[in-house]
Amino acid sequence: MKHRTEACFSSFSSSCFSTVSLVMGRGPRLLSLTSSFSISFCFFAFLQDAVFLVVVNGNNNPNLMSWTPIDHDLYHSSSNLMEQIKALVQRHPGKLNIETVKSRNKGYQAEISVVTYCREGRESDDGSKFRILISFGQHGRELITSELAFRILSILSEEQFLPNMSPASLNSILDKLVIKVVPMENLNGRKLVEAGDLCERRNGRGVDLNRNWSVDWGKKEKDYDPYEENPGTAPFSEPETQIMRKLAVSFDPHVWVNVHSGMEALFMPYDHKNTTPYGLPTHQMKLLLEEVNHLHCQKHCVIGSGGGSVGYLAHGTATDFMYDVVKVPMAFTFEIYGNRAASSNDCFKMFNPTDLTTFNRVLNDWSAAFFTIFKVGPRLLGEVGSKVLPGSNLAKWVSIDDYLDGYLMERSSRYGKKMEVLELGIQEIRTYFRLFLLSSVLLMFMFCARISKSKSNRQVIASIPI
Repeated sequence: MKHRTEACFSSFSSSCFSTVSLVMGRGPRLLSLTSSFSISFCFFAFLQDAVFLVVVNGNNNPNLMSWTPIDHDLYHSSSNLMEQIKALVQRHPGKLNIETVKSRNKGYQAEISVVTYCREGRESDDGSKFRILISFGQHGRELITSELAFRILSILSEEQFLPNMSPASLNSILDKLVIKVVPMENLNGRKLVEAGDLCERRNGRGVDLNRNWSVDWGKKEKDYDPYEENPGTAPFSEPETQIMRKLAVSFDPHVWVNVHSGMEALFMPYDHKNTTPYGLPTHQMKLLLEEVNHLHCQKHCVIGSGGGSVGYLAHGTATDFMYDVVKVPMAFTFEIYGNRAASSNDCFKMFNPTDLTTFNRVLNDWSAAFFTIFKVGPRLLGEVGSKVLPGSNLAKWVSIDDYLDGYLMERSSRYGKKMEVLELGIQEIRTYFRLFLLSSVLLMFMFCARISKSKSNRQVIASIPI
């Protein structure tokens, strides 16, 4: 979630004013010594506050006011968490496998580990299965999200269990699924947080990975804050988003969930405008979110479009790209925790539970929520690889207008991957065409300037009569 920073400080403490008032009320005998001491004390307090105010405003870094440190009794370090996940995969080779993908751009390198769950290792047959892609830790300061990823993987491997769900029932659900989990999308940003920059949400070179995608990329609202929302130099300029784009296009998921913290909400597209998709997509996504809200949020989670519900528009987000370009039928952003009572400068406390009871509640509730998605998602979308059929759960939402708008026809092409590859190419072509036009104008300007200079410097030779 986007974090709006505030800096509001008092130059004098109330104790200073009360001390001065007390001294001034005692008469001229005590004023000479006591008032001098008190006024000096207040003067130095004023200087301290003033210097601190200048430093904070000058650096524009809200982390300088962070109060609550990372609780290492509750949270793994990034390296330890990934070690635990790799060990979990090694213990369950028939269900889990892990791949680490690296990418480099202009001297900056990033790596992302992807854990795949597929029973009996039959991922090669994933075309007939329901495919789910979930990303955690896209913003470095949101540690709780990666802890949730570890919990979900532990349940998938059956080292931990969900209450009120039998192993047999769980296995019957999971037999039909292939699930890819990205436990920590922004490893470099997470390391900056662990080094003390507790408010950092961007990657290792200061780019917000949830503003670096191509849909409506680069647009800045009036309250744009580069510390929070730097979109990068171009769409997919960052290795992390390049890796995630390739993963999404190749895997072709039916469900995408981007997991964040900062509030409790269940968002669907769009983030860059105050609307939801028309017709059938909104209905099927809303049905699923209402089920999750009822069972696991006690009906207090916000549901709606990201742009219409969170209070600001976000441009260049992963979820809008997944829905518009990759054509994921169900694309979501989940916000799993937020402490409204925390100071806006106390980033760790604002985005992460700080006590064991709340920590366990968040992990238990939201891991159960994801298994509800695993169960209900395939049923809502009907049979994998087919259109919505009469008699299915979604048939009542399909109207003649949906067919006339070509929705089902467009979605039917996604399994051949032609439509999403074409639209992905169009997004890239638009970006490079803009760069081509800009460079052409610059070259033309330089060429004209050179010709003009050459003409002005040319010597005039007088004609010689013959």
